[in-house]
Amino acid sequence: LAGGRPVLVRPDRELKLTPESLKEALSSRTRAVILNSPCNPSGVVYTEEELRTLGEVVVGAGVWVISDEIYEKLVYDGQRHLSIASVVPELKERTIVVNGVSKAYAMTGWRIGYAAGPEEVISAMGKVQSQETSNPNSIAQAAALAALRGPQDCVEEMVGAFDERRRYVVGRLKAMPGVSCPVPKGAFYVFPDVSELGKDSVKLCNWILGELEVACVPGAGFGMDGRIRISYAAGMEALMEAMDRLEEGFRKLGEGG
Repeated sequence: LAGGRPVLVRPDRELKLTPESLKEALSSRTRAVILNSPCNPSGVVYTEEELRTLGEVVVGAGVWVISDEIYEKLVYDGQRHLSIASVVPELKERTIVVNGVSKAYAMTGWRIGYAAGPEEVISAMGKVQSQETSNPNSIAQAAALAALRGPQDCVEEMVGAFDERRRYVVGRLKAMPGVSCPVPKGAFYVFPDVSELGKDSVKLCNWILGELEVACVPGAGFGMDGRIRISYAAGMEALMEAMDRLEEGFRKLGEGG
């Protein structure tokens, strides 16, 4: 995009970006840092202190932050979603927050997203967007406003349901041979380590889909080949069946099947 080149920074500390790894990846050519919290695919949520230390590195480098906060309402275990722009005041004028209604309001098909940031940047973004993709239809825009401005009890109910499914899926995965599963604090994914099963993530996910008829996403697509992403946004009955199939399938793999 505009001649830019993405530089991937591996989240090695509990699937989180660290100030040290971020600082090492920055250079005089860096223009922006993209931060996602709560995170897809890992479900990690950055704490206030973690955001502050990352923000100090960004401030020192004089670059912008693009903060992806699409899962902001989907947090668990007493976690709070915080925007880096609110934690580090110096970044308020150098942060672009991107969000939408597809996750928290289950409105994926409505294709509505939005951004917030300094007026001059948002104005320029609006001009580019209007020429590139025109505008979303008025019905979708009205529906998105109704979701954002209306009662939020439906979101709270959804978070409660996701939390129940999250606990169930994590518990089942932790009991499976060759699987190590961290507990996600946000979003609706688990990102277990399956490297002990002896297959790369693409081959493993293809095997799971073909043999077990369960859909997973290879960690290789996120730069972490020893992991797979599993969504717990499905209903509990489907998740129970999926976990039964994975448990049996992983047992066979462990036995050389």
